[in-house]
Amino acid sequence: MTAPVRVVIGEDDVLLRAGIVRVLTEAGFEVVSETGDADSFLRKALAHRPDVAVVDVQMPPRHADDGLQAALALRRERPGTSVLVLSQFYEEQYALDLIGDSAEGVGYLLKERVGDVEVFTDAVRRVAGGGSALDPEIVARMLGRRKNDGPLSELSARERDVLEALAQGKSNTGIAETLCISVASVEKHVTSIFSKLRLSQRTHHHRRVLAAIMFLRSTER
Repeated sequence: MTAPVRVVIGEDDVLLRAGIVRVLTEAGFEVVSETGDADSFLRKALAHRPDVAVVDVQMPPRHADDGLQAALALRRERPGTSVLVLSQFYEEQYALDLIGDSAEGVGYLLKERVGDVEVFTDAVRRVAGGGSALDPEIVARMLGRRKNDGPLSELSARERDVLEALAQGKSNTGIAETLCISVASVEKHVTSIFSKLRLSQRTHHHRRVLAAIMFLRSTER
């Protein structure tokens, strides 16, 4: 039997933290530790070595971006630990800071997504497995101010739709369902995107991640 995904949670809102624990536990995850302080979160995440750490951006002690900074520190010290950051606000820069040079094993969701159990648990599971999960609202805003230069400008409107969904961390099946097209069509669009973005076969296992990073980086001010 497959071992459950182990999770450490950092959230200072007691009721929300209890809700996250319950949702994840009922979905088959193992919550090994929880806390409401960023410093404590980092210590516990380092000590327990979870598969994924779920943490709020704004936490004590400073009530600023303490949780995000703790997540970044965890990524530096334990690159193998996946991180899903929750935020109350639409902050693209938070997502970019978290992703850094690799979107593997990272996620950024608005807190309101926690209420959608299927979306939230899928994001946690995807990130724990080394994938990515970026909030659709954040990606949509990034798309809205995408620069019109570089290889991304060569993409068709439909290819940009596919890349937007890919940047959210969706699978080909998920993209097909979102755009109401066939999986075969998605595969063709993804192949075309890789070609236009000059992502060679040598980077096959990372091309989806690299494409997402190129997309996100193209939106930086």
